[in-house]
Amino acid sequence: MWLTNSSVGRKVVMSVTGLFLILFLTFHALMNAVALFSLEAYEAVCEFLGANWYALVGTAVLAGGFVLHIVFAFWLSLQNNKARGSNSYEVSAKPASVEWASQNMLVLGVIVLCFLVLHLAHFWAKMQLPEIMGDYPASGEQALQATFGQWWVLPVYLIGFCAIWLHITHGFWSAFQSLGATNDKWIERFKCIGWWWATIVMLLFAVEACYFAWYFDAFKF
Repeated sequence: MWLTNSSVGRKVVMSVTGLFLILFLTFHALMNAVALFSLEAYEAVCEFLGANWYALVGTAVLAGGFVLHIVFAFWLSLQNNKARGSNSYEVSAKPASVEWASQNMLVLGVIVLCFLVLHLAHFWAKMQLPEIMGDYPASGEQALQATFGQWWVLPVYLIGFCAIWLHITHGFWSAFQSLGATNDKWIERFKCIGWWWATIVMLLFAVEACYFAWYFDAFKF
């Protein structure tokens, strides 16, 4: 199959799943913003996204997107390392035009993956999973308090947000490049759009995390 048998096809899969996950991050940041104004409204959103069939289908699609993105990322990295062969061990100067994020996308991806596992343990494992298993799930407020009421969570989450920001500022325009947008003018536009989009979304996440840490007295000893 072309999507798996060629490097171009694998890059297309990476690009499509990456853009899909960026859209999800945007939705997730906006959903969390509801809690800044009303925990009751946030609770209603959490109940709507509980273990209903549409929420489970959405979760399955999202999980599939993450798995495909991660698998193809490692696949392409191994392919690139194999193609370089012994040259991968040579020390050479990097062109100034090559961004740091583009040189370290796999490392950033691993950091993001570790952050994702932690985030799932803090929320999904306490909210949707117990409901699926027929147990009593934690409420949205309970999950927020249990997570952001701990002093170490905020700095860890902020580091995670920084890694995601670096990952998607490069990944956004690179995805469009892989999908055929090779015109220099449009690539520069996509770089600008990606930078602003990622920055706004990650700043919103950071503001939310700081607010929750303050609201639940994370640093009150």
